[in-house]
Amino acid sequence: MPWFVNLLITLVVVLVMEIVATCLHKYVMHRWGWGWHRSHHETRHGLFEVNDLYALVFAGLAIGLIFAGTRGIWPLQWIGAGMTLYGLIYFILHDGLVHQRWPFRFVPRHGYLRRLYLAHHFHHAVRGKEDCVSFGFIYAPPVAKIQTQLKAIKKRQRVVASKQKR
Repeated sequence: MPWFVNLLITLVVVLVMEIVATCLHKYVMHRWGWGWHRSHHETRHGLFEVNDLYALVFAGLAIGLIFAGTRGIWPLQWIGAGMTLYGLIYFILHDGLVHQRWPFRFVPRHGYLRRLYLAHHFHHAVRGKEDCVSFGFIYAPPVAKIQTQLKAIKKRQRVVASKQKR
């Protein structure tokens, strides 16, 4: 197969992985997978958190696909390569930039990286697994849109709290 077809498959998988990861984050990690993901919404003590098990699961799947692909099942190795590239991007942007799991601190001041940084911090602005916003890791909605969602959530929470006091 021509190299550009394999490259295209890899890049398409990176884009598809953002959709898959966003859905898994919202509908698995913030629901029945909360047992592992909860650690990500709490203060981390040490180098690792239980939530890192998700990365091991996806890495294992990518390794399996690459292995099968190198044994002749095309295009599995390129799908695995796309998953691996997505994992690297996730590690750099999410774990490194947003959660500062690097040995140095960098806070972006403007542009895409600032928007991504703020969007994920807004995701963590709500305590617990309910009512979170912005579930993507590479794509971040406009900051104003997220702030509007958060204001609506906090207003709804105040209304519910006042009804419970009565």
